[in-house]
Amino acid sequence: MPGTRGPHRTSMLVAALGALVVVTACGTGGGGDDRGDGRTIRIGYQAFPSGDLIVKEKGLLEKALPDHTIKWIKFDSGATINTAFVAGSVDLAAIGSSPVARGLSEPLNIPYQVTWVLDVAGDNEALVARDGSGIKGVKDLAGRKVATPFSSTSHYSLLAALDKSGVDASKVDLLDLEPQDIVAAWSRGDIDAAYVWLPTLDELGKTGKTLVSSRELAAAGKPTLDLGVASTAFIKKQPEVITAWRKAQAQALDLIHDDPSAAAEAVGKQLGVSPQDAAAQLKQGIFLKPADQADDKWLGRPGQVGGLAENLRSAAEFLAGQKQIPAAPELSELEKAVYVEGLSDAVSR
Repeated sequence: MPGTRGPHRTSMLVAALGALVVVTACGTGGGGDDRGDGRTIRIGYQAFPSGDLIVKEKGLLEKALPDHTIKWIKFDSGATINTAFVAGSVDLAAIGSSPVARGLSEPLNIPYQVTWVLDVAGDNEALVARDGSGIKGVKDLAGRKVATPFSSTSHYSLLAALDKSGVDASKVDLLDLEPQDIVAAWSRGDIDAAYVWLPTLDELGKTGKTLVSSRELAAAGKPTLDLGVASTAFIKKQPEVITAWRKAQAQALDLIHDDPSAAAEAVGKQLGVSPQDAAAQLKQGIFLKPADQADDKWLGRPGQVGGLAENLRSAAEFLAGQKQIPAAPELSELEKAVYVEGLSDAVSR
């Protein structure tokens, strides 16, 4: 359905919060609140090319934690993952920086912390116009139907692209659709354009034209990232699991850099595409080296939280300016939401 904008957005968020506390994890996998004896680790993942899919495909976490049961739950967007955290249905998850900024802001105030940078969005997220729509640039989107998963990095980037081009978002017919629904609406000719990520982006690109990518928006000062987050309560109870998870993610990043063919094979199996297609998709993202995670530009270290907190603050300020959230949290609050304890040890070879 068309997105709601303006002053009504805040009241909608408050109402949604009341509904969130009574739902369990939604998304493709679903799953209820089975906290049990603490030996089951519930991980939310999304089907986009990343080291997270390598960790899952190769069973790296299962090997590192043989006394635990690892439950992988598939989600379609960051908004549904935020829902699951509010419901207490996941412990860790892969989620975009924009929904994290939203989750850490009022009215959600989700008690989770960032533990990892999965990737920096590059050409793996983009705004595409459908062939035959007559759209030649972002300025042509006024009055047109444009789809994106709301509360996602793509939603944030779409708003940033409109703002950069001087297009009033209220003049665009924004549609809140999950990736698989975008493909269906695109094929029917129900939408004119969409901002979405891989592998859906590749499907749209067959009959569409890229107007702007997240790589270009990052260069213009609006970077987006895919992050690993964990419930603050889970971190306090099982910090050793976070260490094991980080080491598994570091192995995956090493594989992407050192053996791209093996990385592509693993990602391809998870996405249901050929290794060649997976390799092409991985090349469109920007992946840090494991040691970079503790750099001042990213997560940082104890006593010196890195620039990621500033990135989240910038995203929250933009969302507040777009009336997507009431106000941006203080930088000090966002710094507390970046978990750096043990990070340097976890990423050292």
